[in-house]
Amino acid sequence: MEVVRAKRAGACYGVQRALDMADEVIADGSIAYTLGPLIHNPQVVADLAERGAEPVDDVAAIEWTPASEGEGEVPSVVIRSHGVTPEVLGAVRERGFAVVDATCPHVARAQAAAAELAHEGCRVIVVGEEGHPEVEGLTAWARQAGGKVDVVASPADIPEGLYDPVGVVAQTTQRRENLEAVVAALTEAGLAPIVKNTICSATRQRQEAAAELAANVDAMVVIGGRNSSNTTRLAEVCALTCPRTFHIESADELDPVAFDGCARVGVTAGASTPENQIAAVEAFLKTL
Repeated sequence: MEVVRAKRAGACYGVQRALDMADEVIADGSIAYTLGPLIHNPQVVADLAERGAEPVDDVAAIEWTPASEGEGEVPSVVIRSHGVTPEVLGAVRERGFAVVDATCPHVARAQAAAAELAHEGCRVIVVGEEGHPEVEGLTAWARQAGGKVDVVASPADIPEGLYDPVGVVAQTTQRRENLEAVVAALTEAGLAPIVKNTICSATRQRQEAAAELAANVDAMVVIGGRNSSNTTRLAEVCALTCPRTFHIESADELDPVAFDGCARVGVTAGASTPENQIAAVEAFLKTL
């Protein structure tokens, strides 16, 4: 059975940057925490915790005060790649921790775009998934700038009664088609939306490469955390042209029977999936 990897797959620049920054903190032997999972990959998060960077959901969960620790023992708090709200960032700094901001530069750009639209007086529409940490950050940065914000997953979620000026930003891992559909619906409603296309190029490139490969194989394997938005989108894209698409987190989940009759299998991976996890899946598939 031939195993083919998509032309673009695996850890993106922002994820690799976050991992490198966390590794540097761990290498120094510092007391370290990540505020939430650093990236949406359970295996990587567990490995970081084992090596000394424990994830916490709330800065209040870190038991430390300046008076209780000696010189040089200030804990480092690594901000996850999805970014955080201004309030959370302020709380980290107020506690006196050493801040290591691993927010993906593309996410930071989206946060700045949301705030800029709000500053300009726009009603801000965030195209994305309600409750996703990146989306929570985008809405919070816009609200801090004085804007009213709505999160929409599709044109059906657009609230009634909107009037110009309306600004639009997108969660960086959204499909371009979804952003375009929302903008088209706003335009059809008689609005003139100011659009900041904040979709990450790495996300688009992975989706396009996955779609191209999925159309030419008997089965597709998509590797990445089930809590990863961009990996979930990859699986959806692949399933459109390759019904035999499997979204897995590790090679242990693969069932050889599922590939009966396959001559050619494609492999892709989300932006939070490191090379070693992709290689392990490919190695297993090549034994079938």
